[in-house]
Amino acid sequence: MNKKAENIIVGISVGDLNGIGSEVILKTFEDSRMLELCTPVIFANAKILSFVKKSFTSSVQFHGVDKLEQVLPGKVNVFNLWKEGVDISFGKNDEKIGEYAIKSFTAATKALKEGLIDVLVTAPINKYNIQSEEFKFPGHTDYLDKELEGDALMMMVQDNLRVGLLTDHVPLNEVSSHLTEELITRKIETIRKSLIQDFSIVKPKIAVLGLNPHAGDGGVIGKEDDLVLKPVLKKMFDAGTMVFGPFPADGFFGSGQYEKYDAIVAAYHDQGLIPFKTLSFGKGVNYTAGLNKVRTSPDHGTAYDIAGKDMADFNSFKEAVYLAIDIFRSRNQYEEISQKPLKIKEKQL
Repeated sequence: MNKKAENIIVGISVGDLNGIGSEVILKTFEDSRMLELCTPVIFANAKILSFVKKSFTSSVQFHGVDKLEQVLPGKVNVFNLWKEGVDISFGKNDEKIGEYAIKSFTAATKALKEGLIDVLVTAPINKYNIQSEEFKFPGHTDYLDKELEGDALMMMVQDNLRVGLLTDHVPLNEVSSHLTEELITRKIETIRKSLIQDFSIVKPKIAVLGLNPHAGDGGVIGKEDDLVLKPVLKKMFDAGTMVFGPFPADGFFGSGQYEKYDAIVAAYHDQGLIPFKTLSFGKGVNYTAGLNKVRTSPDHGTAYDIAGKDMADFNSFKEAVYLAIDIFRSRNQYEEISQKPLKIKEKQL
C-alpha cells in the first residue's frame, strides 16, 4: 500500500447527472495541480461529461478508457461505463438518471473492493430516484456498510472539526429507542479508532452531546441522558477511552467548547449537522469512517435549483478529494508503524 502521492487513484462516482455533481467534479480538476496529487477516474461516459462541460467554461480534457488498466497518471480519466447516450435535463428528478447514478456508484465500489482504485469520492445522488428492486438502500453509506468490511459511521469533517453520529438517517421519534449501550459503545469505539488510524491522533479526546435539552436537566427533561448515556460513557472512560459528556448541545458549539476535542459525537443527524454546516462554510466533507476502504463525499446534495447554471461551488467536493488522499496516506503510515514491532520480534526469533 506504500504508494507515491501521484499514484493514488481516486475513483469518482458521477452522482445524479441532472444535479451539480458532474459540474463540481469537472471544476475541481480545472486546476491541473490536482493531477500532481492523484489520478482521478470518473465512472461515467466521456461523451456525457463533454456535454456537461458545455454548460460552463471548462478546459478539462478527458482520457477515455474502456478498462481500468488503461488509466493514466496526469490525466482526468473517464471510465466509459456505458456506451449509450443519456438524456440530461438539469434540475429534473428522473428515475432513469437515478439508474445511471447507481450504475456509476456500484461499479466504483466494486473497483474499490478489488483494489483497482485506492479511494472513492462520491458525487451527490437523489435518494428518491435511486430506489429499485436491485438497489434498496437509503443512500451511499448503507450500501458501503454492506459491501465493505467494518462498521460504517457518518463523520463530518472540516479541518480539526469532526462530528460523528450515533444515529444518522433515523426519524426523530425513533432516535431514543436506538440508543442502546451496545450501539453507543460501538459507535464511539469506531470514532476512536478512526481518529487514531485516519487522522493520526494518538490519544483522541471525544465529546458526546446529550439527547435531550440541557442533557436531560437531571431527569427533568427526559431520562435517557442519565440512565443510558452517562453510564456507558463512564464505563468507557474507566476502561481508558478519553470520552466526555453528555454535554448540553445548545451552547456547545456557540461557546467554542467543541475546539477542546478531537471529535464530537451527536445523538442524531440534525443535532450534529446543523452546527457543523454552519461552521464549515461550504467546505465540509462527509467521511464514512469505520470501513476497510476510504470513501468521502461533499456535504451537499444534488442542488437541482442551480444545476446547469454554472453556479455550483466546488470547494466541498475538492476538500473531499483532499481528505480521501490524506486519510489514505495516514492509514498507510499507521499500518507501517503497527507492523514494525512485529518485524523486530520476527528478527529476534
